[in-house]
Amino acid sequence: MRFQSVPRRLAAAALALAALPAGAQPLTEIKVSYQPALYWALPFYVASEKGWWAELGLKPVFSTFPAGVPQIAAAASKSWDVGGTGSVPAVLGHVRFGIKTIGVSNDESAGNALMARKDVADKFAKDPSSIKGQTIVLTANSTGDYAVQSCLRRWGLGKGDVTIKNMGQAEIISAVSSNNADLAGLWAPNIYTLEEKSGGKLLCSGKDGGAVVPGALIARGDYAEQNPENVAKFLAIYLRAWKWMSANRGEAIAMMKKFYEQGGVSVSEASMKKEFDTRPTFDLAQQLARMDRSRGNSDMDAWFGQIAVFMRGTGAIQTVPAPADFITDAFMKRVNADPKLREFANRTK
Repeated sequence: MRFQSVPRRLAAAALALAALPAGAQPLTEIKVSYQPALYWALPFYVASEKGWWAELGLKPVFSTFPAGVPQIAAAASKSWDVGGTGSVPAVLGHVRFGIKTIGVSNDESAGNALMARKDVADKFAKDPSSIKGQTIVLTANSTGDYAVQSCLRRWGLGKGDVTIKNMGQAEIISAVSSNNADLAGLWAPNIYTLEEKSGGKLLCSGKDGGAVVPGALIARGDYAEQNPENVAKFLAIYLRAWKWMSANRGEAIAMMKKFYEQGGVSVSEASMKKEFDTRPTFDLAQQLARMDRSRGNSDMDAWFGQIAVFMRGTGAIQTVPAPADFITDAFMKRVNADPKLREFANRTK
């Protein structure tokens, strides 16, 4: 049965509840949103398989979305409480729905890229100026869009120098594979799918273009205000999963294979290893360091601030919000201040 299928998770939670000693508190439901078959979402699967949610008294109910924009829109109906998403939808979520960014899931600068169909890739790679006047298919207002525009700037081009066509990631892979598109903006693991299935070539990643593309851990503002302890537990569980995966990479990659396949994605083990090798993650101490404002703006303030500027340029938002208005370290600090949660978040077993 698939990870995102609620019955299996509820059954596991019921077993955990039955095992609780008399007088123990029942598990508290927490609604977790994510996008399937993505590297930064793997901790949710690992934590579920390992039973770590119940260890902290939580019972996750998962909801999945094909991209960040519909995920953010679902916050209006309170269909989820916490989750992970891209940095672009995280900013949009703050502007439209008061969503808080409570941590960074990973550095996915190398995992968002401009790609080309194999038979035209060499031409564009040798002369990037020839991209001028071309059509690029991408998912608008996404981290992939942000990476593509950083690559265009690297080559002295702007958005107005190309034609942008908005498509979902699956449609993009189909369009390039069927020779109906030459240039595409994709994020991993879709990058690897196009490379392995159709011979697509990576021309430039966000990292190549000088862009830092963080993934975001998020919470609905009203939920976080009313349930700060649950948000802190959510973070501790997520951080523990990364700690465990770093210490147990072989088993983690085997679990990644299952998780990706459940999301309809099949890539080689070499590509899965590339996910681990090219996308840094952050433990509790590193999270707090990236959010530290003691000397002014934090690293996360700078990263998300640049993304907000990009979004204003696309017309997705009208004004650039102050990062301090939506990025908060209060919940990471809560994890760090609680000996039990701090120890839990740093476990490698």
